[in-house]
Amino acid sequence: MPSDRGDAGAAANPSIPTRSSAAAGPAGLGSEDSSLGGYFREHSRPPAFDGLDGQPYTVSPEAEQTPSLSTPYEGYLVFPRWAETGLGVVGHLETPTLLRGTSEQDVLDQLGEIPLRRVKELLDEAVLRNAQDSGQ
Repeated sequence: MPSDRGDAGAAANPSIPTRSSAAAGPAGLGSEDSSLGGYFREHSRPPAFDGLDGQPYTVSPEAEQTPSLSTPYEGYLVFPRWAETGLGVVGHLETPTLLRGTSEQDVLDQLGEIPLRRVKELLDEAVLRNAQDSGQ
């Protein structure tokens, strides 16, 4: 499972979509942008989602090194939560490790193949997990 990394890396993307452009899911998207990697390639920015908690999120695929010799990298998604004004990151959620690979690029490529519908499901799962952990 990824360690607690904070959200400093998530704030590094200056081209944040406004909440009005937030994707509730892949409805209306073409085949080129129906996956996480395809969306990044088509739009040069991360997709945005409204979480089950009503908050605006974007998504960042992440890879980090592990001590495993056979699969030295693991991948997961970080969901930066934006202020309702869109002016900054005010928190984040993340998935557990989703996959492992032999290189950082391999892991990022595999994360890029995840359909946006599944990305939204993973966000919703993270929101529910956070609510349970917070006792809400």
